[in-house]
Amino acid sequence: MARSRRARNETPGPAGFLVVDKPEGWTSHDVVDAARRWLGTRRVGHLGTLDPQATGVLPLAVREATKLVPYLESGVKSYAGTVRFGIETDTLDAQGQVVRTHEGALPERAAVLAALEEFKGDIQQIPPMYSAVKQGGVPLHRLARKGKEVERAPKKVRILGLELVAFDGDEARIQVECSAGTYVRVLAADLGERLGCGAHLKSLRRTACGPFRESDAATAETLAQAADEGTLEARIVPPASALGWPTWTLSATAEQRVRHGGDVPAGTVVRVAPGAKVAALDETGALVAILEMRADRRLWPLRVLRPAD
Repeated sequence: MARSRRARNETPGPAGFLVVDKPEGWTSHDVVDAARRWLGTRRVGHLGTLDPQATGVLPLAVREATKLVPYLESGVKSYAGTVRFGIETDTLDAQGQVVRTHEGALPERAAVLAALEEFKGDIQQIPPMYSAVKQGGVPLHRLARKGKEVERAPKKVRILGLELVAFDGDEARIQVECSAGTYVRVLAADLGERLGCGAHLKSLRRTACGPFRESDAATAETLAQAADEGTLEARIVPPASALGWPTWTLSATAEQRVRHGGDVPAGTVVRVAPGAKVAALDETGALVAILEMRADRRLWPLRVLRPAD
C-alpha cells in the first residue's frame, strides 16, 4: 500500500540523465535533492561524487535510468584544478585548516613538470580522512571531525593524462584525466610531498564525467527555471544516447519476451562479439533493456527497465 501511494505521488516522465553544472558549496546530495523537486520524483541518483568545493559536471540518473548507473559510473573523469604549493591543510583542499607551511623556496617549473610525469599511469592513493569512504560502517569524515585518524588501505587508480596548464611560482593549474575513484586533492597533496614543499588543492572543476561534457551541463538556476516553465524534461539525455552502445529495435513479440527475462536470437541484424552489450529499444525508441551477446548468438537481458508511466 505504501509503495502504491509513493507511486501515485511520482510525477510521470521519461527516464534518462540530467547533467548539472554543480555550483561551489553544494554537496552532490544537495543537487540530487534539488533535482527531485524539479522533476517530481524520488528516483534520482548521481554518477560520481563531487566535493562541496568542486564545481562542474555532475550527471544525474532519473527514474528507471538509475538502474544504469553501474554501467556509466566507472567512466573516465576529467578535471581542471589549481594546486597551491607551500601550504598543507587537514582536508587537503582550501576548505580545511592549515596544518603546515613551507618556509623554504618553492619548486621551479621544471621540477613541477618532472614530478607530474611520475604520477602518470597506475598509482596508489590513500583515501583522505575527510571523505565518504566508510570504515567499519562509519564514514571517514565523521571520524575526522571527532579528531580521529585511522589507517586506510591504499587503492589503485589510473592517471591517464596529467598536464601543467599554467604555473606562477606558488600555484599550478593542472588538467587531469583519470579513472573513477581518483581523489584530485590527494594527487595535489602527494605532488606537494614529492616536491618537498607540501601543497593542497585550491580549486577544482570537473569538465567531463564518462560520456557527459561541460557542453551538456546546465546551471542549477537554469534547470530550476526550466522546471518552472515545464521544459525541463526536454533536457534529459536518453539512456541509449548516454550508453553509446549498438542499438537494436525489438519487435513487439521480442520486447515482451525480454521484459519477462527471456533471451532473443540476434539473427543477422546485431553484429557484435560475444560479451558485447546492446541497447534494446522499443518501437518508439525508448530503452527496454541492456542485452549481452552470448557465444550461441543469443542476446540475454542484464537489466530491464520498466515502461515509462
